[in-house]
Amino acid sequence: MESYLHSFHYLLLYHLEEKMQLEPKDLYEKLEFDKILVLLENLCLGELGQEQVQNMTIETQILLIEKKLREVSEYKLTFENNDPFPITAYFTISKDLRMLEVVDYVLPEEGLKRINIILRFVQLMFVFFNEPRKEIYPTLYNIVKDISFDEYLAKAIEQVIDEKGNIRPDASPELLKIRKGIISKQKELEQVFRKLIYDYRNKGWLTDNVESFRNGRRVLSVPAEHKRKIRGIIHDESTTGRTAFIEPEAVIDINNDIFDFQTDEKREIYRILKDLSTTLRPYVPLFKKYQNLIAIFDVIQAKARLANQMNAEMPRLKNKPFMGIQMGRHPLLYLKNKKVGKETVPFDLQLFGDNRIVVLSGPNAGGKSILMKSVGLIQVMMQAGLLIPVDEISEMGIFEKIFADIGDQQSLEDDLSTYSSRLKNAKVFMEHATDKTLILIDEFGSGTDPKIGGSIAEAVLKDLNEKKVFGVITTHYSNLKMYAFKAPNIINGSMLFDNENLAPTYQFKAGRPGSSYAFEIAKKSGLPANILKYAKKRTGKNEKAVDELLVDLQREKKELEESLENAKSREKNLEKLIKNYNDLHKDLEYRRKKLKLEVKEAALQETARDNKQLEKIVREIREEQNLEKAKQMAIEARREREQLNTEVSDLREDLYLKPVAKNLQKGELKVGDFVKMKSGGSTGKIESLSKNKAIITMGMLKMTVPIRDLQHAHEPLEVKSKSIKTDTLDNSANFKDKIDIRGLRMEEALKIVEDFVDQALISSANHLRIVHGKGNGTLRKIVKMKLKEYDSIARIYHPEPQAGGDGVTLVEFG
Repeated sequence: MESYLHSFHYLLLYHLEEKMQLEPKDLYEKLEFDKILVLLENLCLGELGQEQVQNMTIETQILLIEKKLREVSEYKLTFENNDPFPITAYFTISKDLRMLEVVDYVLPEEGLKRINIILRFVQLMFVFFNEPRKEIYPTLYNIVKDISFDEYLAKAIEQVIDEKGNIRPDASPELLKIRKGIISKQKELEQVFRKLIYDYRNKGWLTDNVESFRNGRRVLSVPAEHKRKIRGIIHDESTTGRTAFIEPEAVIDINNDIFDFQTDEKREIYRILKDLSTTLRPYVPLFKKYQNLIAIFDVIQAKARLANQMNAEMPRLKNKPFMGIQMGRHPLLYLKNKKVGKETVPFDLQLFGDNRIVVLSGPNAGGKSILMKSVGLIQVMMQAGLLIPVDEISEMGIFEKIFADIGDQQSLEDDLSTYSSRLKNAKVFMEHATDKTLILIDEFGSGTDPKIGGSIAEAVLKDLNEKKVFGVITTHYSNLKMYAFKAPNIINGSMLFDNENLAPTYQFKAGRPGSSYAFEIAKKSGLPANILKYAKKRTGKNEKAVDELLVDLQREKKELEESLENAKSREKNLEKLIKNYNDLHKDLEYRRKKLKLEVKEAALQETARDNKQLEKIVREIREEQNLEKAKQMAIEARREREQLNTEVSDLREDLYLKPVAKNLQKGELKVGDFVKMKSGGSTGKIESLSKNKAIITMGMLKMTVPIRDLQHAHEPLEVKSKSIKTDTLDNSANFKDKIDIRGLRMEEALKIVEDFVDQALISSANHLRIVHGKGNGTLRKIVKMKLKEYDSIARIYHPEPQAGGDGVTLVEFG
């Protein structure tokens, strides 16, 4: 299964690489991403990691990108926590594994040593991921989670190979016996040799060097004039012939015995290595997984170390094209300036609303091209799974195509001039661009007559805008600045310039075009005044007027947009006030009519009581035989009662029946709506409607209520149990005392922390753990501020560095 997933992973990478379209083909070099890859290669600890860096792909699937970014972010956290991951320099074992796959091949000691080193690394990795670290580094743990480490393999190799990569003396009983024999004979040889040296030296038969080794044998160094005096075998002579190297006769048999032992030793070692190779051969696929695992972690650690150098962070991701860079810096420029202690000016490039394209203008050497390249390089790095030098609150989208037209692309081979190559690029861009394309164009429209080039560039920009691309385009042409002002979804941007000192500030300003400041820069460069005067006369006033007009128009447009936004906001507030007023008016009218109805009903009841008194009086009159008077009084009483009944009925209809009919007609009350009694009380849900009545469910109860007595209500909080006691117990059982708010906005984080602490209080929790990360400390501060609002909290503190340090806040209740 693991092998299948591994194959599927690389199949997916191949598919994604095909899907991501890059134009031109040397886009990596244009954006200098190739230099980032070189930096990564130099930070890798082994060849396999370097190979993976060389074959790195730009992903387009947000889940895969997020996974890679979290891996690097968590590895970076090991540096911050002073919790080093167990990986150092390693050797590739691919060749050893290929040879081991050959049946009956005997892997030499060096190959087994390299495999053993890989096994030791993997073993340490598995030891690293204990229970606390599984929670601190969950994404890294997922890499090894589905792979098991076989202790048997390490033990099998370590029984044969020691830590230095040599065959252990006790690798087998036979080998141990042989080596003991060798040691015994070597001791015997030493004793005999020492005795011979003592005797022959006293006789003056030896040179100053006394002894040496020839042909693997220990020999005496004897002057030529004495070589006939010592019995033995002459193995060699010096080049001058003055010294003979003789193996004394007394040690020949001992040396022969040692030689026989050494031959047996080699034969036994071969047998041991052959058995071990046979044992390991079925595990070659597992060794490949282990090696790939180390390569994966090698690339991750290289990315994390580079992120540390760049002060890089993981941005928030959006599963759509989007640009929301905050405090961005060109990665390579930042590293270069960092070495010499120079500050790199950050930039914010956030496109709000429907804006998608920035037309960037300003003076030469003001930073336009650097900013444009920064956007492209940061985007490519992020989609390749590298952390980027931006603030962690930045929001980055996903693009499926990245096109760039940067630098001089003149080609002698293709017979293309600079402008021809630009037109060729524009044609490719327009043919293949979609709403998921990022386009970067430097000095748009340049290379030909400014008027014609500007017009063609405007037409291309119009076509790209209609295709809904995202992009950053630099230019000096006024017609493009004007088009950006008029066209929807495009905004002007500029690199600010210090007019007093005539120096660029490298600061980006969205919403206004920039001037080229050509005359000012030319003056500072020392061009003669008469040259500048002539140039200004030839240029005329119109060129400068266009720039100034654009700035004024852009400012007025921004003010108008802000006024419109304020008007919309006020209109919304007014609508809310009107609605509140209408609701209050309806409520007061209802109460007034209900009060009037209650008065009439009370009068009707009073009339009923009066009628009883009247009947008594009528009986008395009848007894007095005054029938005409009795009849008149009865008619008046009946008329008064009928009038009251009519008024009560009219009021009931006006108060209840008409609103019900109106509600039903409008469809205001329907099955599934949440309602409550107009007189107050709990909220229920409408199960069914029939004529003027509704069946309402309130918790475990069902009741039938007249529609006239109901009004709309908000959905109540979910109640999962029959009583407060069981609900609390259930919440306590399910309550988790840890949350992770990394990557959330401030408002979201505050709301989640508040709900989390409230639930903890309900569940009678004693301890809480809030993971917010370190970053610039913003989340840590707002969490602490929110926690101080609770009197029941006894202690707020951070754990030890190895448990998260300042990136985690712990809470204890009193």
